[in-house]
Amino acid sequence: MIEVKVPDIGDFKEVEVIELLVKPGDTVSVEQSLITVESDKASMEIPSSAAGVVKELRVKLGDKVAEGSLILVLEASAGAGAMAPPPAAPAPQVPAPAPQVSATPAPAPLAAAAAEPARASAPAPQPLPTASLEPHDSHVVKPHASPSIRKFARELGVDLALVRGTGPKQRVTEADVRNYVKGAIAQVVSGAIAAPAPAPAAAAAAADGAGLGLIPWPKVDFSKFGAIETKPLPRIKKVSGANLHRNWVMIPHVTNHDDADITDLEAFRVQLNKENDKSGVKVTMLAFLIKACVNALRKFPEFNASLEGDNLVFKKYFNIGFAADTPNGLMVPVIKDADKKGIFEIARETSELAAKARDGKLGPGDMQGGCFSISSLGGIGGTYFTPIINAPEVAILGVCRSAMRPVWDGKQFAPRLILPMSLSWDHRVIDGAAAARFNTYLASLLADYRRVML
Repeated sequence: MIEVKVPDIGDFKEVEVIELLVKPGDTVSVEQSLITVESDKASMEIPSSAAGVVKELRVKLGDKVAEGSLILVLEASAGAGAMAPPPAAPAPQVPAPAPQVSATPAPAPLAAAAAEPARASAPAPQPLPTASLEPHDSHVVKPHASPSIRKFARELGVDLALVRGTGPKQRVTEADVRNYVKGAIAQVVSGAIAAPAPAPAAAAAAADGAGLGLIPWPKVDFSKFGAIETKPLPRIKKVSGANLHRNWVMIPHVTNHDDADITDLEAFRVQLNKENDKSGVKVTMLAFLIKACVNALRKFPEFNASLEGDNLVFKKYFNIGFAADTPNGLMVPVIKDADKKGIFEIARETSELAAKARDGKLGPGDMQGGCFSISSLGGIGGTYFTPIINAPEVAILGVCRSAMRPVWDGKQFAPRLILPMSLSWDHRVIDGAAAARFNTYLASLLADYRRVML
């Protein structure tokens, strides 16, 4: 008999079991998912560390588990090898933690503003009517839904036990909640049941425009116009897409574009790689950017902060996230304590984390605790773009491919290597003057890297 326990799940001390993926009698293989757990910020599947037949489940829906908790007991399969070392839990479905104050993807700000007078004089919204929408085994199965969907449902006064999930394994999606709201409102309007009118925010969010007064999203039969192929959206893109949508709607983005002359820095980087070609560590421009950003964050501490209600949390540590392009979508590993590390150490760590991201082996701890993010398209191309802020951070730097340009030096045009920079910032925390100073200071560091030591 083999006991399978919860592996290292990062900083999560206690998480809730929301889904059982196996049952007694099932045959499981190494790294096959056994249960799904959920914290207030992410959900993840816990894999098996051994192969065999499930003899006994030691957890049930709603249980709280932590690292070392017993999940189940396996009877080793005939001919099975030694038990594999417990693998680290896979990356959470949310690539970046969401701030508590803005974790709701809807209603949109306009709807919330319109509903504000009503909130001041009216009691909390009542749950939506439930006439013919009976719960589906709600006494046995806990509704499966992500943290953002649960928050969305609470905002609308919807009991998730009454919503029929249409996602994988009956997981409740945002569309399911919206459809439930539409059906409930339709019943009230038609007089089928007597119930108080839903809150303004709930009624507005029931429309496809999510309170913005937009017409419904077009439904098109694309096959009428030619051959098509339908593929499911990768899991990471589903989750990151919801976060990006929330961040774009909830954060008032402004983007400043600027250029940095990295002619001398690039020459220095190339020289370093030639001198250390046997060390196995390739110094990239990203490593220099991370170190320079730490200096800029020190000089402009409001960029190293997070907004929590009416308070601004200033961080005394410097953890820099960088966007990693993977076959399954965008992920953001974090370099911890970048201020305490040298260029070679940062270069080595970014390379290792990027490789783990591509292989799908990033753990929850690898993507937590970021203060500021860098999104680099240098290996692809482009000139400028508007990176979306990775909440709860308040700024993100985007850089594109550097290019030689003629620059006037006061006497003549000289060829210089120019790096395009795009800084997106949260206008609730940062003003335009501070953003311009941040960009200018960062560009001066990259133009003469000796300034980093000052």
